[in-house]
Amino acid sequence: MTDELLRGFSSRLVDADDVRIHVRTAGEGPAVLLLHGYPQTHLIWHQVAPALVARGHSVVLSDLRGYGDSDKPAPTAPEHADYSKRTMARDQWLVMRALGFERFAVAGHDRGGRVGHRMALDHPEAVSALAVLDIVPTRHALRHADKDFGLGYYHWFFLAAGNGIPEHLIGADPGFWVRTRMQARHHGGTPFHPAALEEYVRCFSDPAAIHASCEDYRAAAGIDLRHDDEDFDAGRRVACPLLALWGEHSFVGRAYDVPRVWREYAADVRGRALPCDHYVPEEAPVLTGQSLADFFAEVS
Repeated sequence: MTDELLRGFSSRLVDADDVRIHVRTAGEGPAVLLLHGYPQTHLIWHQVAPALVARGHSVVLSDLRGYGDSDKPAPTAPEHADYSKRTMARDQWLVMRALGFERFAVAGHDRGGRVGHRMALDHPEAVSALAVLDIVPTRHALRHADKDFGLGYYHWFFLAAGNGIPEHLIGADPGFWVRTRMQARHHGGTPFHPAALEEYVRCFSDPAAIHASCEDYRAAAGIDLRHDDEDFDAGRRVACPLLALWGEHSFVGRAYDVPRVWREYAADVRGRALPCDHYVPEEAPVLTGQSLADFFAEVS
């Protein structure tokens, strides 16, 4: 059923050093890498990706390491570095090189936006444009966290907890966790496609995926924050054009002046709110696709 959501896209595993990353590809023209968020897979783009192909792009849909059908290596490095955004960004950079794309645009939702942000900093020669969906930088979010953030984004702290606690609790009923997380952050717009939702549950029912995603959040609260502080203190900013899209009903849309925040971290920022909550590519796919295609055309 999931193949029907992405007709015309071919599927493969691409080796990124010792980690195999699952991708789907289609189209011809300037390359765009689309990255998903938590607790999902590349299927969040199932309505947006065909529109970008129709606008003349080579589109690469990728599952982040630890998610979907990509490998989920057991952590071995200190500070949860195996799931740092630096490591995850390098995976995707290697994937694009393996596919023959030396320079490309990136659009990332949620965790994928954080991977895209890190990729634009670590591999500026490769990233021609960056779109981030419903996020502000991790550093800003954590340095300005308050009661409202703690209640709205409680999962950041729950998933980062140690001693296997989140893994055990989520593993008891991963379907409940995925469905309730997503339903709680949806406001009108296009419903989640049942086949996509079932695919998210299938992938997240793997204990290795649950553990890997917790490692992702543990890295965010530690080594990622250190990397972000180092870049910020050194004056390093995203050099390529950056588009921020966010849901007007989301916590991000309510809590932050999103373009103003991103202008502290990037040199060329534009953005707009869309009529949805957090899951921008699925709740507002037409506007998301149009916004991305127009942005990539403008900055090419």
